[in-house]
Order: sequence, then structure tokens, then C-alpha cells
Amino acid sequence: MESIAWDDFTRVELRVGRVIDAQPFPQARKPAYILQVDFGDEIGVKKSSAQITTHYQPKDLIGRLVVAVVNFPKKQIGPIRSECLVTGFHDEDGAVVLCVPDQSVPLGSKLL
Repeated sequence: MESIAWDDFTRVELRVGRVIDAQPFPQARKPAYILQVDFGDEIGVKKSSAQITTHYQPKDLIGRLVVAVVNFPKKQIGPIRSECLVTGFHDEDGAVVLCVPDQSVPLGSKLL
């Protein structure tokens, strides 16, 4: 495992947001949803393509808190431009499980 400096970590903007919309993304190469995530007044709403279809249905994602990287460059994924990277972990079968705070925190809070 490669070590990084503290400054490297602090440059990554891992923020808490709330999913306000989730739609199927049929044009994606791998099964995915298009998420709209609200990060509060400072950052606003950002779009993300998320390969989380195994464990989540779109209706169940609405209102959930998620942790996302908000300072990556935008990435074109098929017809959409993903503006943030919603984080998660692979389960035993390789499906993604969301990384989420275990209690409510203000939108836009930065991971420390």
C-alpha cells in the first residue's frame, strides 16, 4: 500500500450530501443510476452516475445521506456529465454498498 502525505488527503473534498433524485441510467455500460445529490448552499446540487443497482432501488435512495468526492473534474459518462463521485465499498460479491454517515450531519460537511 502506498503512503500519502496529510496534504494529499486534505485536498480531497469528501462531503456529505442528500440524494434528492435517483433515476435508472439505461445508457450506462454497467448497470447504474443517475443521482442528484444536494450538498447544501455552499456546493449545491451535483449529478453522479452510481453503480449501486444491486443493493438499492431508486425510490429507496431518495432522502439518503451519502459521502461523495466533490472536487474531481467532471467526467462524461455516456450522455451525462458526472460532477461528483459517490463513495462505497464492494461487498463479498463485488456489488457496491454506499459509504454513509451513521447519524445526521449538515449537508456539505467535510470528512475529517
